[in-house]
Amino acid sequence: MNALHRLTAAHLDLIVDTSSTPTIRYFGAPLGEVDTTSVIRALERPLVPGGLDVEPPLAIVPEAGGGFFGRPGLLGHRPTGIDHAPQFTVAGVERSDNSLRVDCVDDVAALRLAITISLDEALIASVSVHNDGPTRYHLDALTVTLPLPDHVDQLLLFDGRWAREFATRRVDWGEGTHQIDNRRGRTSHEHPPLLFAGQRGFGEWRGDVWGAHLAWSGNHSIRAERLADGRRYVQLGELLQPGEVVLESGESYRTPDVIAVHGYGLTPASWGFHRTVRRRGPQRVTPRAVVANTWEAMYFDHDPDAVRALADAAAAVGVERFVLDDGWFGGRRGDTAGLGDWVVSEDVYPDGLAPLIDHVRGLGMEFGIWVEPEMVNTDSELYRAHPDWVLVDQRRAPVLGRNQLVLDITRDDAFAHVLGQLDALLVDHDIAYVKWDMNRPLVAPATSGAPGTRRHTLALYRLFDELRERHPNVEFESCAGGGGRIDLEILRRTERVWASDCIDPLERQAIQRGLSMLLPPEVVGAHIGAPRAHTTQRTSRTSFRTATALFGHLGVECDIGAQTPGEQARIAEAIALYRRFRPLIHAGDVVRFDTEDSVMAHGAYAADRGEALVSFAQLTRSQQQVPARWLLPGLPFDARYTIRRIDLPGEVLGMAFSQPAWWAAGEPLVLTGRQLALHGLQPPVLHPETAVLVHLDRVV
Repeated sequence: MNALHRLTAAHLDLIVDTSSTPTIRYFGAPLGEVDTTSVIRALERPLVPGGLDVEPPLAIVPEAGGGFFGRPGLLGHRPTGIDHAPQFTVAGVERSDNSLRVDCVDDVAALRLAITISLDEALIASVSVHNDGPTRYHLDALTVTLPLPDHVDQLLLFDGRWAREFATRRVDWGEGTHQIDNRRGRTSHEHPPLLFAGQRGFGEWRGDVWGAHLAWSGNHSIRAERLADGRRYVQLGELLQPGEVVLESGESYRTPDVIAVHGYGLTPASWGFHRTVRRRGPQRVTPRAVVANTWEAMYFDHDPDAVRALADAAAAVGVERFVLDDGWFGGRRGDTAGLGDWVVSEDVYPDGLAPLIDHVRGLGMEFGIWVEPEMVNTDSELYRAHPDWVLVDQRRAPVLGRNQLVLDITRDDAFAHVLGQLDALLVDHDIAYVKWDMNRPLVAPATSGAPGTRRHTLALYRLFDELRERHPNVEFESCAGGGGRIDLEILRRTERVWASDCIDPLERQAIQRGLSMLLPPEVVGAHIGAPRAHTTQRTSRTSFRTATALFGHLGVECDIGAQTPGEQARIAEAIALYRRFRPLIHAGDVVRFDTEDSVMAHGAYAADRGEALVSFAQLTRSQQQVPARWLLPGLPFDARYTIRRIDLPGEVLGMAFSQPAWWAAGEPLVLTGRQLALHGLQPPVLHPETAVLVHLDRVV
């Protein structure tokens, strides 16, 4: 039986060795026409003093029982402590098109593994373990391990917090281990399950780069380790709490999908994630509708006349979807009460929501609504009736967050109640869109006395799946106090994520850039706010807010009717600009460019490279008086492009006696892709917190 299995795709190559525990021997750029065995022979490692007689493979599930001294891929034991270091042998291999399944057994430990791998725009791998023994097996961890080449010596990691998500930091990867654990019960603002690794100094268009993501919406663990023998690997999996997974005889556990990509530079590598999202997620052929969200316009002050007036103003500037945020239900007049009572408030809407929905629909807009179904306030009808329906250790005082507790939807009765209320809401009203929020992390979650994070996450998926089955035309957004639940598994059930509760454009430039390394723009909510940002109190120009929000799923989040006529006109211009370039931004390839720290440059190239739209944002004052040339790699060298400026609403440039003629005169300039990559464009001088747009149109 052939033990080497090669999977190939347009941009990737993979060689898996199944002569022993399945091991990835090569993952990266296409190798072309080669003899697969030559790869193994070329990479054969010598045995050295101080080691074992046989070097243990850096397998997809490395084994301590075979002499692997890093973190084993499988950690667990039976009640007496035995079977803590299993050793598996390959029992069978199934190949189907560009996917592979390898079954492994350990007859002594009475355990089975099933490793599945597929290759397309990305590598997608998962592992399951099955307990064949007569006693229970306590599972502590099961992860997917990806080996990386020796020349990979730098990591790009992601940190953050509420209102500052997806911040990036580079660290040198020498000896030892980098460990990232998330215990917040959701994907988290602080440690999203994503990393990149590459050659020191890798950039957007240079250097070998690998990326890995865990598609999971609960706790996770990521490890990057260089062993003493020089080998490097990254390992990703669900972080399990003690006793969270106990496999009875005949039961199984499956890891979340690990999705891995490769490219020469961060930008091409991230395309693998983007194309995977576009293929795995809910497919919508309709354009991403312009949203108006009521939150920063009125907060909890739901006066029906004011809401209708806001809808009128939204329709007048070109909004296509009107979303009623927090405050429409139960006793929800502030953030201390009402969560869990998902019925329309008779105090605020005595005639129900139907008149408002009819008004919105009559203006030509869809209607959307905000919910937070996983949460409950102690001041609510639901909690008073069912205080035992919360995800806590009932023997202890619960920890509140934002005046709320987490509802235990792992219980059949609580699950049925939430499903019933949301189903009724969608059955009884013409609702096209649901913004699903989760405003607090899980603290010591317990259900029936056992750790409850995993069960909660699975119940959440089941709730989404049931609602989507019953209401296939309703779109869903994943929001968790902003960007606290963003991963490729939740995006199999939602059309959009809310990147951050902060819509200050200066902060959003960095947030959206970090997030663009994982997600394509059409699934990332990006709103134009008021001139003064709610979260930072910083003021900004309409042009800067527009240039920032344009490269996402555009929305407006302010009291539109209270803005000056000039500001309303500029918002309308921004929406018209979004509609013009929406097909390009939402179907093209995201591109980012390396610049000095005071500048952020990015955009979208059409898939066929027929056109492009790029943004150049001056974040802060530069050390140099004249901005550095703007290089635009990644276009066909022989193609010729007409370069035109795109005017932003309320655009303001910087102080200069003259600006570059190609910009100031507004006359088309024709350059080749080779020129754009090698000598580029001289940008105009800009004030801090301003941006410009440039459109490239291929000359036929």
